[in-house]
Parts: sequence; structure tokens; C-alpha cells
Amino acid sequence: MGEHVIKLPDVGEGVAEAELVEWQGKVGDLVREDQVLAAVMTDKATVEIPSPVDGEVIWLGADIGDTIAIGSPIVRLQVAGEGNVKEGEAGTAGSPPPTPPAQEDEAAPAFEPAPAKAASQPSMEARSPDDAPKAVVELAPHPRAKERNAPAPAMKVAPRREGERPLASPAVRLRAREAGIDLRQMAGSGPAGRITHEDIDAFLARGAQAPFPAAPGLARNEAVEEIKVVGLRRKIAEKMRIAKSRIPHITYVEEVDVTALEELRATLNKQKGANRPKLTLLPFLMRAMVKAIAEQPQLNALFDDEAGVIHQHGGVHIGIAAQTGNGLVVPVVKHAEARDLWDCAAEVNRLAEAAKAGLATREELTGSTITISSLGALGGIVTTPVINHPEVAIVGVNKIMVRPMWDGTQFVPRKMMNLSSSFDHRVIDGWDAAVFVQRIKTLLETPALIFVEG
Repeated sequence: MGEHVIKLPDVGEGVAEAELVEWQGKVGDLVREDQVLAAVMTDKATVEIPSPVDGEVIWLGADIGDTIAIGSPIVRLQVAGEGNVKEGEAGTAGSPPPTPPAQEDEAAPAFEPAPAKAASQPSMEARSPDDAPKAVVELAPHPRAKERNAPAPAMKVAPRREGERPLASPAVRLRAREAGIDLRQMAGSGPAGRITHEDIDAFLARGAQAPFPAAPGLARNEAVEEIKVVGLRRKIAEKMRIAKSRIPHITYVEEVDVTALEELRATLNKQKGANRPKLTLLPFLMRAMVKAIAEQPQLNALFDDEAGVIHQHGGVHIGIAAQTGNGLVVPVVKHAEARDLWDCAAEVNRLAEAAKAGLATREELTGSTITISSLGALGGIVTTPVINHPEVAIVGVNKIMVRPMWDGTQFVPRKMMNLSSSFDHRVIDGWDAAVFVQRIKTLLETPALIFVEG
């Protein structure tokens, strides 16, 4: 038998490290060649790490959420033959000592300290009574090799930690709920610590029942779940921290009458050909932003605040904030200034589907120069969108509502929508922000102007 070390491969694009976001195996698992062992993430791109050989996992080199350098060992496999670890290399830095092959009837080294160190441990007589049970567990693993990390069947379960779910049958749970008993405060006498009716009888006999029965279906929940922030959520958190700590936001809110725009959109969708996508509000807003940016190009820029340099772009690359099952991503419609209404709509649809399916490429998720944030029908009345650093502006779309508006002689129903837009106040003055939003308002309220060139 030998050992095969799997190192984090070069994931390309000059990346020096990656974050571990998933293990698809554990120590003791048998894996086959090309079976996926782990997944790492770098700059919103997830890369799967397959096994190059058949073998048994004997060591995992990182925890979920850890950042790993390219070339670092992440998995060790016990394989038939010599493997790729030469004699004397197993004890090198960053790697565990070599693991002797498990015999058919002996347990794998699933507990620490390893059996090899048992001789150096103090004798049981020299230990305190509190230490003795711990030593027995560590030095006497379960005798069946195939049941790694499993507690001995005869082990009794002490009162559980807060939030830990006890083992009990539905009938026992119902009886406990009706009696106002919190099963988490009980120790079970059944197999694997299962709570039985006899345990409840003993509990009630000791007078430990609740002061008064809880109402059916009502029970206190004092569980606290610890959720490690990893993967895309971790990158979103870091991005938001940088944006809010570095950028002094100014938010400008204006209402827009989109009655005429909605009538035009409905008409165009009825008359569209089979090869044209259905139009939403976004393509109209994108074209309005392109025209407004042509008059105020300083809004289409990236601010390198460390170097003190503003990079003003000619191409309008509009990021569209999209919610996915894994979190918020921002696919980018490149060169919106060169796309017509239907081309914008088609590209938004394509990018949104790729993002939700997790198939968007790194290039499709980077390179924006200004962003649109829209929650659709959940858009609320007003939002305070966070600028996508290092951009200097973001336009937020709120939901459309029918409201009575005064036309000079009477109140009439109009379809109204607010735009909530944020700007980097270090480089965009309040006046320029207002002019930009007012220009977009004019174009959306008179949608024919969107199609007028020049």
C-alpha cells in the first residue's frame, strides 16, 4: 500500500489561492478515479477537485471556509501500489505523519492522540478523575474498522447541548409536548440515547415537569445555530464591507410616471416577432441610462481610491444585480451603448439564466462600470442600494404602483415607480446626481425619446 497526495491545482488566471467551500467525502471514504472530492471558489468561480486515482481518504487538509494556497496538499489517499509519496516525505511540514494501513479487524486512527503516542501519555493512576473518561474514549476506539467515528452502542447520552435535537419516536415527542417537557433536558436510556416512554415516566416521577403545560403547537425554541460564512456569501460580505466603509453614499430618490412606458412595452410585446425576447422594464432603463451617460460620462467610471485615480470608461458595461439560490451575483451586459432595446433584453435574459444555473463565467460576472439593482415586484417604495465598488453610481428600481395623480384639473390613476439611486459623494456632487436621475426620468416618462438618436 502507498499514499497519494492531492494538491490544490492551478485554477488559472494567475490565482494564488482559493477558498474551500465544499467537501464531498470524509476520512475513511473509498473514492474512485475522477470522483469529485472537493470544491474551491475564487472570485465567484467554483472549481471542482476530482481524485486522479482510486483509494481511501486518510487525511483532509483544510476546513470549509479555509483559504488554501495553490500547490498545497489538501487530501491524502491510501492507494494500491507505491503512490506518489516517497519514503521520508510523509512527515514534511503541512502534512500528517504516515498512517499505517488498517488491518481487517482493527479500527482506523479516527481518534487523537494516535495509538503510537499512548506510551508517552501519563498513567491512568496519575490522571485526575475528570481526565480518565476522556482518556478511555481517545485510546479505545470502537473495534469495528468500518464504523469509523461512530460512538459505542452502549454509550449513554448526557443532557444535550442547547439546540441539539434528541432522539425520540413521534409518540414520545407528542406526549412530551402535551406534558410541557423539553426533551433536550433529558437523557435517553434507549439505543443511541433514544428517549422512551419509561424515561418520561421517570422524569415526571422526579417532579421535573414544567410549571404548567404548554399550549399545543407552542414551545420555546432557544436553539442557536452557528453558520459559517463561506463561499459566495463570504465574498458578498467582503464586497459590502469595502463598499460601505470606503464609499460615502448619497442616495437620491425620484418618482417616475411610467404609464406611457408600460403602454408602449405592452404594445411592443404583442407585436414582437418569434425571434425577439419579451421586453421588461430593464431594457428601457438601460437605454435611458446610456443616453444619460452620454451627457454625463463621469457617472460611468471606476474610482481607484487607493491611487486617487478615476477611470472614466467610454463603453457602458451595465451590471444587473441578480438573486440566485447561493446569493447575490452581478452579471454584466457589456457595451450596452452598442445594443438596441431587444438586444439588451436578450442579453439580460441569457445572463440571468446562466447566473441562476451557476454557469456564468468569471468574465460575465466582472467588468461592470455602473449597476442596476432591481427587486421586481418586491422592490418596495424606497431602497438605499449599495454601490458596487469601485463604481461610482448605482440605479435602484422600485416596484410599480397605481396611484392617484393630479393632472391640473382632477386626480387620475397613473402607474408610478420610484428610482432610488446612490452615488459616490467623493467624486459625484449632489447636483450632478440629481441631473442624471432627472434625465432618466424624462426619458422614461416620454419613452419615444429613447429611440431618438443624437
